Amino acid sequence: MTALATSINIVPKKIRVIGVPLDLGQSRRGVDMGPSAVRVAGLEARLEQLGHVVEDAGNITVAIAEQKKEGDPHAKYLKEITATCTKQAELVLKTLEAGKVPLVLGGDHSVAAGTVSGVAEFYRKQSQKIGLIWIDAHTDINTPDSSPSGNVHGMPLAAIMGLGPVELANIFNFSPKVASENCVLVGVRDIDAIEKENVRRAGIDVFTMRDIDERGMRTVMEEALRIAGRGTAGYHVSLDMDWVDPEDAPGVGTPVRGGATYREAHLAMEIIADHGRMLSFEIVEVNPVIDEHNRTADLAVELSLSAFGKKIL
Repeated sequence: MTALATSINIVPKKIRVIGVPLDLGQSRRGVDMGPSAVRVAGLEARLEQLGHVVEDAGNITVAIAEQKKEGDPHAKYLKEITATCTKQAELVLKTLEAGKVPLVLGGDHSVAAGTVSGVAEFYRKQSQKIGLIWIDAHTDINTPDSSPSGNVHGMPLAAIMGLGPVELANIFNFSPKVASENCVLVGVRDIDAIEKENVRRAGIDVFTMRDIDERGMRTVMEEALRIAGRGTAGYHVSLDMDWVDPEDAPGVGTPVRGGATYREAHLAMEIIADHGRMLSFEIVEVNPVIDEHNRTADLAVELSLSAFGKKIL
């Protein structure tokens, strides 16, 4: 199929790619190379083939573990992660102010605190709320008090929802970034016991893989978009590649069997594109060190294309 054929009916967007090669949020090294792996897989050129205008802003400078100390064992490298997410949030805000769509490449999932902060601040200045669609095998809603590992990549949703860590939650000096009635998790299948209580306490809607199995991806995604979209300017989509089954996405830091199939993942992104209300997009947890011939990064690019409007026909 030609580039022209794939771009029919796609509304061209101005997209700014922002790399955040942060790996301090987890103990398994390699996700700092995620942005490069996704770029090597042809993200920019393939988005441009759809008719979008793409600017690559390069990578945000991040601290590396060898030069820093973990600090608090209940929230390791929190100071450095907060500093990175703050810089990232400022760049995301400037991107939206310039009329461009932020496409963030992680890095571990702690970078979501930065992305969502920037998007939420932009729309807060316009007296508007945003929704959040969190697509992940995990809920990432631990706090320093509940986390068994102290790894901050298991805490970004808690920060976004105002549960902590306080430093990460208070980027731009307001919290929560998203109202609980506009936050929805999709594809969850590995939840810590205390996280279950945190989810209930936060009042977040959750669609597990069982929900997808029983109800189908289309029904689940339509409901998720309704939740994230009601009374909001639109929604941020945070895609952790461990949501996809390891058979198709082996290069992730915390793989869990029983994830979305290749076609289920594409269908979810296609439905997001159909609704046309995505404000920003991010891909996280691509780890080329443990990947197979860059398969996971290739899939990340494919899913990005679907989210930005690519259709089969």
